[in-house]
Amino acid sequence: MAFISDALSRIKPSPTIGISNVAREMKAAGKDVIALSAGEPDFDTPQHIKDAAIAAIQRGETKYTAVDGIPELKAAICRKFERDNGLKYKPSQVSVGTGGKQVLFNALVATINPGDEVIIPAPYWVSYPDIVQFCGGKPVPLPTKAEHGFKVQAADLERLITPKTKWFIFNSPSNPSGAAYSHDDLKKVTDVLKKHPHVWVLTDDMYEKLVYDGFKFATPAQVEPSLYDRTLTLNGVSKAYCMTGWRIGYAAGPEQLIKAMGTLQSQSTTNPSAISQWAAVAALDGPQDFIEKHNVSFKSRRDLIVSMLNQAKGIQCPTPEGAFYVYPSCAGTLGMTAPSGKKLENDEDFAKELLASEGVAVVHGAAFGSSPAFRISYATSEKELEEAGRRIQRFCGSLR
Repeated sequence: MAFISDALSRIKPSPTIGISNVAREMKAAGKDVIALSAGEPDFDTPQHIKDAAIAAIQRGETKYTAVDGIPELKAAICRKFERDNGLKYKPSQVSVGTGGKQVLFNALVATINPGDEVIIPAPYWVSYPDIVQFCGGKPVPLPTKAEHGFKVQAADLERLITPKTKWFIFNSPSNPSGAAYSHDDLKKVTDVLKKHPHVWVLTDDMYEKLVYDGFKFATPAQVEPSLYDRTLTLNGVSKAYCMTGWRIGYAAGPEQLIKAMGTLQSQSTTNPSAISQWAAVAALDGPQDFIEKHNVSFKSRRDLIVSMLNQAKGIQCPTPEGAFYVYPSCAGTLGMTAPSGKKLENDEDFAKELLASEGVAVVHGAAFGSSPAFRISYATSEKELEEAGRRIQRFCGSLR
């Protein structure tokens, strides 16, 4: 009898975390490494949010809370959805978890039975298919193309829906491509979904506020109100509010689903950190002006790295609308030989040789289900990005 469960054997460690750990270990060993693999802002948590956490500690808000969130945070989340997205929810329709990943995990574990299919546009965030597989479900990748801006084409989605399709997972702006769907882009997708009432929509809006060039964000239940009763809208404070380590994610949707997610959470982590929850109230209800200031920096960094990558031999990099990632193709480098003598057969070879040769850590495209490509996070200083760009250009120029 095997000791490790069959369910766990269906998933792999997160590649993005794994590559970040390798880069961290190399740095600790004294090597000159620029890590462009981690998906977190380099800005500090705003002071008013930290002050709210300190005040919560001083008030003694250090005990267990309701399993899926304090009433004050649920109310703040309801206000956020109405203010930003025109969506009305009651607190009983809101679930708060230890980061967006737990909320996603709860939703899928609470609903997926063996054989259920989940459509996931590729490139996708690395955790989506693995969580589906952990549940015994079947991830069904929906490939997207750079020439379409890495956006789902309605006919492709229609073709993949079967009687076994339980969920469609949607992420805009996207990790890893940075692609973001306008209202009109999204309407083409929701027009397909409304024809299939058995398909639920899980929309991951974590990068909602990180958009550039005047882009206007939209979310599925806002674009197509008829989907409201079968949509789980997921968000969190990690990215826009620079709170990745505080671990607060949330979602709103039908009460039946929210209750099931709460039952699961009650038998796993119980409540998220009480102190982090109070900090999240301050994040959602407090000043929002710093986000636009951060976005000015992110846009400048995006433009810098896109320009430098497009000057590298064999690399093609589209300009994304949001998040803080670029997803360039390295197709032009495959078949070439690195300075080590290694022939580049795929994007994982490219990423490994780049790290070994130039000390730049990126995540290979196969981890996101779309090759040959790699993901760069530009949530770092322009000085580091410029140096990384030079190193990538030098590496590509050294290929023979």
